[in-house]
Amino acid sequence: MQYSLTLPADYDMGIIRDRVRRNGHALDNRAGLALKAYLIRSRGIDGSQVNQYAPFYLWNSAAAMTHFLIGGGGFQNIVRDFGRPPVSQWTGIATVRGRAAGPPVAASRRITALPQPTHGDAAVSIDDALAELRTLADSRDVHTAALAFDPRDWQLLLVTLWADQVPANDPADDRYEVLHLSAPELALAVQ
Repeated sequence: MQYSLTLPADYDMGIIRDRVRRNGHALDNRAGLALKAYLIRSRGIDGSQVNQYAPFYLWNSAAAMTHFLIGGGGFQNIVRDFGRPPVSQWTGIATVRGRAAGPPVAASRRITALPQPTHGDAAVSIDDALAELRTLADSRDVHTAALAFDPRDWQLLLVTLWADQVPANDPADDRYEVLHLSAPELALAVQ
């Protein structure tokens, strides 16, 4: 799950940094949550055209996610301060833990359209993406990587959390800075 708050070009991203510094620990022990990566993009840094707060979540429990979003589990604070953003959801395919020992400091996100039925087999594309995921798990620079599927738009999502900056050759659509990682049940999500 991910939502993105695109902020004005002159927005002081220190406000978001401070918010995460004060409140990021709130989900460090949340039942049903594999991880929440508190992600930001700052205009003019690492190719970003926007200032954006875009946390990414991996949930082990749909009930826990629902409680977070509409049951008073924490999302009401985002709604109160920024309005109610659209929330993207994907069906998880696989999550792997890389070899990085320390916390992630950067993240990359790539969305890939699955081929039309007349142009290829979606299952082959998913198998290729799973092979890439296994390769990422072998990297000493990768903290965690997750592959997910959006059946509405027929897309694959690959999110990778990096112990250092995103490699220059990574074909990511979006690159983020990780301000904090809450990972209370990550071990349950890793395959």
